[in-house]
Amino acid sequence: MSRESVERLAAPSLLIAVLVIWQIATAFAHPDFILSPWEIARHVVEALWSGELLPHVGASLARSLPGFVFGSLIGVVLGLLAGVARSLDQLLSPVVFLTYPVPKIVFLPIVMLWVGIGDVSKIAVIALACFYPCFINAYYGARGTSTIMVWSGLNMGARPSQTFRKIVIPSALPLVFAGLRVSLALSFILLFSTEMINARSGLGFLIRQSESSLRFDLMYVAIVAVAALGYAGDQLLLLVRRYVLAWQEAIR
Repeated sequence: MSRESVERLAAPSLLIAVLVIWQIATAFAHPDFILSPWEIARHVVEALWSGELLPHVGASLARSLPGFVFGSLIGVVLGLLAGVARSLDQLLSPVVFLTYPVPKIVFLPIVMLWVGIGDVSKIAVIALACFYPCFINAYYGARGTSTIMVWSGLNMGARPSQTFRKIVIPSALPLVFAGLRVSLALSFILLFSTEMINARSGLGFLIRQSESSLRFDLMYVAIVAVAALGYAGDQLLLLVRRYVLAWQEAIR
């Protein structure tokens, strides 16, 4: 068996081993709030069949996806521009790198005061969290563009806008997609946090409500749903990345 085949099978094998050990461990005496993988899978199917889960999934996606799209788009565009324009770099970079370490969830009360406690405030905080990884990765992706390639393009008569589109952006795309993957994960993390506050629907609300009412089955179902949505989104991003960066794979 080749090394690539072993590496491809390693992660699924580890996951299966963990689930088997978990299932065996729950065969012995354990607290009520710990369910076996088989019980969780059964409750997920029941929640999907009864329609109890899907409205919460729809509500969560209606908050996380706009936040991810808006925050990531603004972050990528400003990051690329700051990477090539010194004046914009001096204007934006100090603010971005100064505020980046601050947990974005702390801005939720402030945003709620501005726009209310509805979904707009939750989308805004998710967008804010998604902005930073995309800005930073796009910024360093643009800064890392080969100077020789830029000079070559300019010497052959390319305009600055053409150099930006044909050289800088393709060079920065690998880091841009890395930032998008981080932002996607953050959008679900912040989604859970924001839905724990003044929400009446969504997976985060379902987790909090299930815990309060001791419905541990629903709590696990919601956690599995968050993980499944995050994994599906990440795999979709990887698929788009392979398509967009097919040229990069071809030259390896």
